Amino acid sequence: MIPLHKLEQIILEYLNKHDNRDLNEIAKNTNILIDQARRAGEWLKSRNLIEIQKTEDIKIYIESNNDQEFKIVLPERKLIEYLENNNFNSTINEITKIFNNNPKEVSAAIGYAKKNNWININKNHIIKNKIINNSLEEILLEKIIKKEVYYNSLSEKEKQILQNLKLRFKDIKEKKNTQIKIILTKSGKDIINLQKSKSTTDIINPIDVEAESLSIYPGKKHPVQRFIDEVREIFLSLGFNEIMGDIIQSSFWNFDCLFTPQDHPAREIQDTFYIDKFIDEKLERNNLVNKIAKVHEDGGNTGSKGWGYQWNFEKAKTLVLRTHTTPITLSHLANSKLENEKVFCIGKVFRNEKITFKNLMEFHQIEGVVTGENVNLRDMMGLLTKFYNKLGLKKVKFWPSYFPYTEPSLQSMVYNEKLNKWVELCGMGIFRPEVTLPLGIKTPVLAWGGGLERLVMLKHNLNDVRKLYENDLSWLRESPLCL
Repeated sequence: MIPLHKLEQIILEYLNKHDNRDLNEIAKNTNILIDQARRAGEWLKSRNLIEIQKTEDIKIYIESNNDQEFKIVLPERKLIEYLENNNFNSTINEITKIFNNNPKEVSAAIGYAKKNNWININKNHIIKNKIINNSLEEILLEKIIKKEVYYNSLSEKEKQILQNLKLRFKDIKEKKNTQIKIILTKSGKDIINLQKSKSTTDIINPIDVEAESLSIYPGKKHPVQRFIDEVREIFLSLGFNEIMGDIIQSSFWNFDCLFTPQDHPAREIQDTFYIDKFIDEKLERNNLVNKIAKVHEDGGNTGSKGWGYQWNFEKAKTLVLRTHTTPITLSHLANSKLENEKVFCIGKVFRNEKITFKNLMEFHQIEGVVTGENVNLRDMMGLLTKFYNKLGLKKVKFWPSYFPYTEPSLQSMVYNEKLNKWVELCGMGIFRPEVTLPLGIKTPVLAWGGGLERLVMLKHNLNDVRKLYENDLSWLRESPLCL
């Protein structure tokens, strides 16, 4: 019999009554934290007691500054209400007054009312029909206002109506949404059925955590990978989505899009690994490339003076092992152009540096960005503080700094109790207009990034980064799963 944790037991019992449920719903209805539900779900999945399905959908909602219940009255409905108060008959000239003599509103009201078979037009008179039904537009609007509506749940007809409504009303917004569905497997159902014939104490065996036991060394994840999993879980709990991309990048995305001049020392072979004899054949001299070139040369339309040199397209096509994960982030932002988004990236990066106790040639970088019309530096400091707190780092402060592609810029620092000193971690700032405007991103972009291994060293009380990758079996065996 598989011993079950209390949280696993709660989730299994809930799924037995309400199978195929969203993770947030399970957490809410069982009165457990979402992080606890997510972790317990991973345990159950590893035992093949549940299946976890992630689905992407788009939430349709109406943006309103009014917290009270509101209602949208379509022009055609406004016309019908006017006719009902005026003996079901009126002239076009009279009707224009209720729309403040706005010809577009009048045209829309008459056109849609005629399309819905609500009115008849006799010479210059508009006559309301005796019986009318709510239009498909009104029905869909009412649905969006009253409850959460997701794009994939709409019929093909409703999707067509939605596109029309979006053209008529700018307050109708769309937002990406990830749902995590939990499904009970046959093995999970068997566990529940067996519990009905046995007492709980027979299944959940009490464990004495202080009892002596033999030393065993089961297989487990590498400490770095365990930390990556922890960081990923924290970002997901904060509402971020993860993005990934290729390790090999063109100099265009790795350097040029970040407003790094082509003669910058960071581009030298002493600092960067180049892919010999190959270039990015897919990179064409398109509108985006021309904008980036213009920004480098004279600032383009960003308000900057640029770097004042002749930008070289051939240099932009050279391939490198990415020196940071930012090209993945910029490429994603350029393609999505979403007004409000939170994404993060965890991946390997490469620097042509001498290996020392604090430097590696190959290491992991953590990076995150937040876009939004009203986001600011205080929001970013709050997010980083929350992130560090979840890692167990309670004392956090920020220091003014300089980075070539952000302004303003800050350096985050945390206090290490064991070392009794402040340690520098992620650099952060707001992307400069020279970075965002050429990509078509008009809202502020908060960005931060830093080495993951330094955080792992703090957690495991190491003073030499090379220890993480020496394959020291003694250290790997003794490294605790929980710190």
